Formats: sequence, structure tokens, C-alpha cells
Amino acid sequence: MSKLIDTWKQQQKTAQKLNNQFVKKLKIRPPKKLDEITGELHDEVFSEINCLDCANCCKSIPPLLNDNDIRKLSKTLGLSSSDFHEKYVRIDEDGDRVIASTPCPFLLDDNSCSVYEARPKACRQYPHTDRAQFVSSLKLHAENSRYCPAVFHILQRLQHKLD
Repeated sequence: MSKLIDTWKQQQKTAQKLNNQFVKKLKIRPPKKLDEITGELHDEVFSEINCLDCANCCKSIPPLLNDNDIRKLSKTLGLSSSDFHEKYVRIDEDGDRVIASTPCPFLLDDNSCSVYEARPKACRQYPHTDRAQFVSSLKLHAENSRYCPAVFHILQRLQHKLD
């Protein structure tokens, strides 16, 4: 397992308050070229972390599902959309359709995904740290740092870089 994942496991609970404070401050005064900086940090951190060593997102956060996701997953699994809905979907507290259980029922013992090619858009885009407009998702990044060691380290390195 990666040293970064071990560090995250040790520090993420105590660092959560600091991450929340940092992103609030960052939202008020985002630096120029923030997307460029965070894009570089994203690449740097993901060169050091293999998601298959962790898969905590798949174990902790049920992904949102859109109509296209449900169509692709249903087809991949050989189910009708209604059968897929009945077996794998629930409506969350925000009224969104999500995978009904955690860990994800498609997560394999080796942390790989049994439906990888058809995985939901939310899974393909997670953890959203390489997208433009990083500043528009600061609250999400602070929250995701609780679940994803990569996000945690991207925020940590961003803090050090900006200090």
C-alpha cells in the first residue's frame, strides 16, 4: 500500500477541520492559475497513488446514476432497466438516484470494478480534481478528502504551495 494512503489514514480526521478552513479561505481569494496548479498537483499525486490500493470511494460513497448510466449498466448486466433499478438503485436524501449499497456491489476483492467499462459517469469523473473551475467545487473537495487520499494530498500540497 502507498505511503500516501497510510498518511491519509493517520491524518485525515484531524486535518478535516483545517481542510474546511482552507477551502473557505481559498474560495474568497482564489489564486490566479488555480486550475493549472491543481491540475499539476492532481497529476503529481496520482503518479504516486494507485486507486486499486485503496478503493475507499467504492467502499464508502454510492455514486449518482443518470439515465445513460442505468442504460449502460443494465445492458452490461443483461437486465432490464426496471430490474436494474429494483436490484441496484435507491433514492438518497437529496432525491438523487444512487447505487443502493456500499460497498459498491460491483467492487471485486482486488478493488477492481466488475463493470469498469460501463461504470457510472460519477465514478469516471471522481474525484473531480482535474476539472476546470477547481474553485467552484471547493466544498466538494474538502468533503472528498475524507474519503480519498488523493484529494487529501492534493489539498495538503496546495496549502503548502500557497503558503
